[in-house]
This record gives sequence, C-alpha cells and structure tokens, in this order.
Amino acid sequence: MRRLIPAWAALVFVLLLPTIVAAQGSTRVDGQVMDIQGNPWPDVTVEIKNPDTGQTFTIKTDKSGHYSQLLPRGGIYEFVLNNEKAGLNNFSEKHSVADGQASTITFNFKEIIEEQKNSNSEAAKKAEEQANAFKNMKAHFDAGIAAMNDQNQVRQQLASAPADQKSALQDKLKADAQTAVTEFQQAEQGSNPKDVKNHALVLANLGQAYDSAGSFSDAATSYQKAIDLQPQPSYYVSLSTALAKAGAAQNDPAVTQQKVTDAGAACDKAVALDPTTASPCWKNIGIVLNNKGDLKDAITPFQKATQANPKDAQAWFLLGSAYTGTIDTKQEGDKVVYIVPPGTADAYQKCIDADPNGPYAAQAKAALENIQQLSGGVATQVGTDNSSNKNRKKK
Repeated sequence: MRRLIPAWAALVFVLLLPTIVAAQGSTRVDGQVMDIQGNPWPDVTVEIKNPDTGQTFTIKTDKSGHYSQLLPRGGIYEFVLNNEKAGLNNFSEKHSVADGQASTITFNFKEIIEEQKNSNSEAAKKAEEQANAFKNMKAHFDAGIAAMNDQNQVRQQLASAPADQKSALQDKLKADAQTAVTEFQQAEQGSNPKDVKNHALVLANLGQAYDSAGSFSDAATSYQKAIDLQPQPSYYVSLSTALAKAGAAQNDPAVTQQKVTDAGAACDKAVALDPTTASPCWKNIGIVLNNKGDLKDAITPFQKATQANPKDAQAWFLLGSAYTGTIDTKQEGDKVVYIVPPGTADAYQKCIDADPNGPYAAQAKAALENIQQLSGGVATQVGTDNSSNKNRKKK
C-alpha cells in the first residue's frame, strides 16, 4: 500500500531543496593575478587542481587580472598559473580553500619575486657561513695534525739525542701535545653536527692528542664520542688502549681492574666489527700492563693476542717475557729452584717459528737459553761449588 505524503510536508521538502543546492555551490575561490610590476595581469590561465580527486578547474583572468571559480568542496588545492606569451610557465602553489564560503587567493608576482630574492639571499648567506665554518674547522684540524706529526719527528730525535738535549726535546713533545689538543678542540667546536663523519674524525684525533698529552681519561671520552657518532673498529681499539692507560695510571687496584675490564669490552666490540683488530687490540692492553709492571695481569691479554694471530712474533715474545717476569723461586735443600710458568719456553719458541729472522727471534733464543740454565737451580750453600770443583780436579 503506497503511503501518501501530506501536502504540507511536501511543501516543506520543496522549500528545503534550494537551500541545499545553495549550500553545495557556496564554496568559491576569488582572486587576482598581478605581474612583476604589480599591475593586473590579464589572460593568465589558472588551473585549480584537487590532488585527492584529480579534478581540475581551468579559468582565465579578466582584464583586471581577476578570476573566480566555484568548487564542490573546500580543501587543499594546487593552483597552476600559465601565460606562455608573457613567460609565465607552470608557476605552482598550494592553498587552502575554506568549505562553504568564499576564499580570496591573490598572486602578486612583484612580491613573489622579492620573496624569492630574499630567500635566495638567506640561502646564499647560510651557505657562505657554512663554507667559512668548514674552512675554519679544517684550518684548526690541519694545525692539530701538523703538531702531531712534529711530535713524531721529535720522538725520533729523542731516541738518538745526546743526554744534554733530551730535556729540551721532552719539553717540545709536551708543547706539541698541548698544541694538538687545543687545535683539535677548536676544530671540534667548529664541526657541523650534521657532518657526522668529519665530526667523528675530529673527535678521534682529539682523543689521540689527549693520549699523547697523558690525559688518558679525556682521550677515552673523546674516542667514545667519536664512536657514538660513527662506530669504527679503529676507534674501539684506540678507546681500549686509552682505557687501559687510564687504569694503569690509577693507584686504586679496583679502579685499575675496572678500567682494564672496560678496555677488554672495547676490544670485543672492535673485533665484532673487524676480526683482524683482535691481536693489536689485546696486545696494546698487555703492553700497557707490562709497562706498569703488572706482568701477571699482562699474560691474559697477550694470550688472546696470540690466539687471534698465531703468526704475530711480537705477541709471542711479549707473552714469553710476561711469563718470565712471573718466574718464582723456592728453596730445595741447598738450592734455589726456579719455578718457570708453563708455556714460557713454548711462547719463545713460537716467536722464533713465526719469524725466524725477525727482530724478536734473537732475543727469544737468548731467553730460551736462560730458561734452560735456570732449570737446574742455583746452589745457595757456601763453598758447595768450590768443593765440587776440587773433586773434579782430583779425578
């Protein structure tokens, strides 16, 4: 059964229709286009594109440069302006159009060009500032490198210098180290944070300068900052060495042990990135401990270095030397017996096998002979040796 609509309801429905239609057509954009002199610009084609739907409305400006277009809805529209005869080609901007009301969008090319000039000027100024900052940073960086190179030359001179010249060369070493620290500090302050690679390189060199100046904790801090920016195996090796040196400089055994443990952890991270760094990294820790006189603690790092690279003759020799430094004694009757740690002779022999004609081979052979001489012990009873000699003469 069809339901009848009362006449008054139908009237209301009819009255509402114009309102709805009017609402749909009330979104409008009006505007004006003006040329580079700021005068009205006629015959400019204005394309109004809806990026979401792809719908495009095309109109032209009148003699006064005005245009007007009804749109189905508000939103973000792309306005593309063209006037090929006047040299205007596909100028594009996005603008927001209010829904259900009129929006005014004007294009004044005199103002637009001025804004672009200012923008380009600011960009050029910023680029110039960045270029000058990099130039200044590099000048400090190069000065730091020069100071470090001079240090190396002074060290070579120091090795063969007469005794009366050593003090002056030592002072020169210290001065070069401080110069390097200062220059790399300046370079680091002038580094562009966005230039991660160069920033990390500057920090790593600052760490090296601190190390040469004897500021091992500062060196470790700089290396860690470099790693935070750009992890590199060589940075971890340097960090490990700096931590070991910082530990060796401590008087508190607990602090020393913690620093050495941290140094080992840095070696592990270096090896994870590049396995070939294992031997030099652990060997450096052993050398630092050996130089401090902690020969017993130096054994483990040297063992790890030889395990990582069995052909490293130096590492084998240093391991043998560390073992030798821990030789103990005990009294057996009238003799002092030497307790040679297991592996001592083996370390020296492997040093020889790794590089028979190398710089450590002769020292390793001499060390082996000394160990063999110690195997019999040394008599401690007065007159024992003399009496045995007399008996041999009588025979």
